Amino acid sequence: MKVVVVGGGLQGIEATYLAQQCGWQVILLDKNPLAPATGLCDIYYQLDVTVDAADELINILNKADFIIPALENNEALTILKNIKEKIVAPIAFDVQAYGISSSKIKSNRLFESLNIPMPKLWPNCNFPVIVKPTNASGSQGVSKVLSEAHLYNLTGQKNFNAGNWVIQEYVAGPSFSIEVVGVNHHYGVIQVTDLQMDSSYDCKRVLAPSALALGLQSTFQDIALQIAKGLNLTGIMDVEVILHEGELKVLEIDARLPSQTPTAVLKSTGINILELLAQIYIEKKKPSFPMQTSGKSVIYEHIKIQNDTLEVTGEHVLTEAGPLSFYKNFFGADEAITNYLPNKDVWVATLIILEENPEKVWQKRDLVIKRIIAECSTKDYIDSLPDTEIEAD
Repeated sequence: MKVVVVGGGLQGIEATYLAQQCGWQVILLDKNPLAPATGLCDIYYQLDVTVDAADELINILNKADFIIPALENNEALTILKNIKEKIVAPIAFDVQAYGISSSKIKSNRLFESLNIPMPKLWPNCNFPVIVKPTNASGSQGVSKVLSEAHLYNLTGQKNFNAGNWVIQEYVAGPSFSIEVVGVNHHYGVIQVTDLQMDSSYDCKRVLAPSALALGLQSTFQDIALQIAKGLNLTGIMDVEVILHEGELKVLEIDARLPSQTPTAVLKSTGINILELLAQIYIEKKKPSFPMQTSGKSVIYEHIKIQNDTLEVTGEHVLTEAGPLSFYKNFFGADEAITNYLPNKDVWVATLIILEENPEKVWQKRDLVIKRIIAECSTKDYIDSLPDTEIEAD
């Protein structure tokens, strides 16, 4: 089967990797020939979906059996929506659900209508608060504000528009994610994963299966299914929560193919989310969820080598790394996605490490890190945590 992935960034890496794990041929479209996923695909077309001729785009898309948008450019997504009737292959994208999930303001309204637990909204909460753009994903543009004076300083800045921002109480605790897949109120969840953040609140590491207590995992699954039904979702959505003082609170949802967690889930459970999406969009049927077992323990994390330092850092380091390649047995890691070359001074990698249980996977991971440090002659090791003292400038 041939699949066209539109977008070669973080989501494009995920879509390309998962599609190739299905045994599919991947055609990638991106305007940037140095986009990370250009090194992973089978065929690459340099194309700006928002500018280039629609006929050229339609011709390429009609070479596919399946089309996966892997970007968050609203103009590009609108163009794909507008030419949908001219495309034979299905486009795995829920416009209505994405329109809600891509706005934190709209998402919060949905949570309130469904009585979904979430961090309190300003001004009905105490400091510290988190200030974040309504239309950005992940950690983009997030500031932690410790006092009213700092908040007023931020809101008084020239480019601050209160209508474009969400202000919520800061809640501390471990973060977790889950994917929901389905159609017509027939939904299933796959596996809860643990998310670990760097100092800028960007996800640096995904762990599967989750260490979250089984009772709380069940609660999380119920929350995710309730949101999917509220959205009348077709396709896929991921839900991120934080465990604060014993209660799960929803931070955000994304009704599109996420990055990072699907690969961790695949390696842990053997379930490839793209195969479920193909059932929905190509076979036009409700997805059949395989029985899940405990599977493998997985560590999926990002590192950067620079200035004689190995740093575990958020996935943002992949975006400017240029074309990436796939390796097996990378310094002892089972797999890696990286721009590494021998004797290269600056490089990044996503390490994928598998073992039979959490203790063994951490032992193996530590050996991988030690081997990289030894063979690349690095002197320092950094594995930062979110800074509890971040303030708005």
